[in-house]
Amino acid sequence: METSTIYEIIGYVSTVLVLVSFLMASVVKLRVINTIGSGIFVVYALLIGSYPTAILNLGIVSINLYFLIRLLRAEKLRTMLPIETDNAYLKEFMTFYGSDMQRFFPEVALEKDTADTAYFVYYDLVPVGVLLGKKQDDGSLRIIVDYSTPKFRDASVGRFMYKKLLANGQFTRLEIAEPSEKHVKYLNSMGFVKDGNLYRLSK
Repeated sequence: METSTIYEIIGYVSTVLVLVSFLMASVVKLRVINTIGSGIFVVYALLIGSYPTAILNLGIVSINLYFLIRLLRAEKLRTMLPIETDNAYLKEFMTFYGSDMQRFFPEVALEKDTADTAYFVYYDLVPVGVLLGKKQDDGSLRIIVDYSTPKFRDASVGRFMYKKLLANGQFTRLEIAEPSEKHVKYLNSMGFVKDGNLYRLSK
């Protein structure tokens, strides 16, 4: 295969990756795939001697890495606040994301009215996650809904939420009863341990 053909293939691969990145609903996936595509574009530009293109894409890689680190590690940009379960915005939020929410919580339409505890997680004061639960007599919180919006689903919203709930001492343990199959993998990654029909997380 000729060298010029190899260079073209590299250029096409980088172009496809950059284009695909803009199809991602998750801002983390968007920036990761865009970073990879732009990084390959840097190599391609250097190979063909297009230094302005290399500099441009190197700048894009740097910007993506900055915002990825900011998104995943900047705890001070995240806020978790309690909210009344009958709050109008909460109801609108759950209606807006209802179809996506039911992929992970099929019974949410039936169970949400049983919740006596609710929290919103904010990123830069924009709501990115919600938790609904019911307090148990033993001091634990039975989680009914633990949901992150598609855009921020890969931004450790759940990990931040669980950490806050257990750190303030309000609850001794978090538990989820009979989660859907799609949610089990996520719970395992968060450190939940199966106990009968419950998944539990303690400090």
